[in-house]
Amino acid sequence: MLVGTGTSDDAAVYRLSDDQALVATVDYFTPVVDDPYDFGRIAAANSLSDVYAMGGRPLFALNIVGFPKSGLPMEVLGDILRGGADKVAEAGIPIVGGHTVDDPEPKYGLSVTGLVHPEKIVANVGAKPGDKLYLTKTLGMGIITTAIKRDAASKETIQRATEVMATLNAGAGAAMAAVGVSAATDITGFGFVGHLHEMTDGSKVRARVRLSAIPVLDEAWDLVKKGIVPGGSRSNFTYFGQGVEWGTGLTMNEKLVLCDAQTSGGMLIAVPSDKAKRLEEALGRAKVSPIACVGEIVGEDEKGTIEVVR
Repeated sequence: MLVGTGTSDDAAVYRLSDDQALVATVDYFTPVVDDPYDFGRIAAANSLSDVYAMGGRPLFALNIVGFPKSGLPMEVLGDILRGGADKVAEAGIPIVGGHTVDDPEPKYGLSVTGLVHPEKIVANVGAKPGDKLYLTKTLGMGIITTAIKRDAASKETIQRATEVMATLNAGAGAAMAAVGVSAATDITGFGFVGHLHEMTDGSKVRARVRLSAIPVLDEAWDLVKKGIVPGGSRSNFTYFGQGVEWGTGLTMNEKLVLCDAQTSGGMLIAVPSDKAKRLEEALGRAKVSPIACVGEIVGEDEKGTIEVVR
């Protein structure tokens, strides 16, 4: 076992031979959008992301489904599965089976198996002083999906958020694997601050990030001002945010956005400064957008402190 539970990493990695290791992950959740096809796409992209975050290449996937036998038309389940199948096909791999249970609340996701070279594993620890920090998707998805549940999101906002969440992290994963980076993770339920803390704490380093450099969907700022924030984001602030050194003048709304629980978020990548330009070029060739340099690792720190400045 090369990667297990010790560092709260994105997937398990098990050595098969000198040049092959197995990457295994599973993820599923309840609907975050109303459209069942889009829900399937988002859930599949989210599940695949953990393999990309380890520097791996997915091989195949298995469906995991909870769905009520009564109460919802079977056509809804068909649309969910079709969305997942289309997204997995976009990743270039097959769905080869799965399992379904009768469940009053729909749930969908995938178990994904992939491969990675044992010497090219990208873990969420290993960041070093001098590394640049890059983020490859906009934040605000938790706030927007909460707004969807409250019928407080516009059609345009829903569409923009859906496309962000349904975008595969394949290009970002391939770019960082080709360049060689210090550490990486995808941003999901613990939010930007929570997943960065896993990286800094595990690496025993201190990070400084700039709020102005962090991409956030504009609509999320409007919604958080109205008090539309998921419980998970507030929990993230309570658990992770209290240990952050927040810069003078940062508002509670700004702190909550950085702690916002994401669904199918982007990659957070720590890369040596002398490779940063190469990473940007590789991400650009892979048509990754945004490509945001949001901060840097500024030194060693046993506590894994995060400093946020405007």
